Amino acid sequence: MGYLTDRARVEGLGSAKLGTGHFWEQRISAIALLFLVPLFVFPFASNLGGGYDEVKAAYAHPVNAVIAIAFFLTGFLHLFQGLQVVIEDYVHSRMGMVLIIAMRLLCTLFALVGVYAVIRISLGA
Repeated sequence: MGYLTDRARVEGLGSAKLGTGHFWEQRISAIALLFLVPLFVFPFASNLGGGYDEVKAAYAHPVNAVIAIAFFLTGFLHLFQGLQVVIEDYVHSRMGMVLIIAMRLLCTLFALVGVYAVIRISLGA
């Protein structure tokens, strides 16, 4: 095999060149959530304790429905990105890839259920 310098031994084992993009995506989703959380929580909180018809009327308004959909999509994307970083940092086996795939599927499922619920309520079904 021969003698290898430290640099030659680790050449090609570095970053996959995706870390910076992932970092910025997570920061942008966090900034978006700074605006979306209050815009989602205030109409949601004002309808707590109200009847189905009141909630239906509130989310029949397109602005509230779009904000709720954007909140669910952005929130679950941000959740997945954070969980992916934690799993990559602390799980050092093949189980890490399984957990990342499971988290992606669960976050996608929950986001789609939230979007479906808002669309169904806003369209009056």
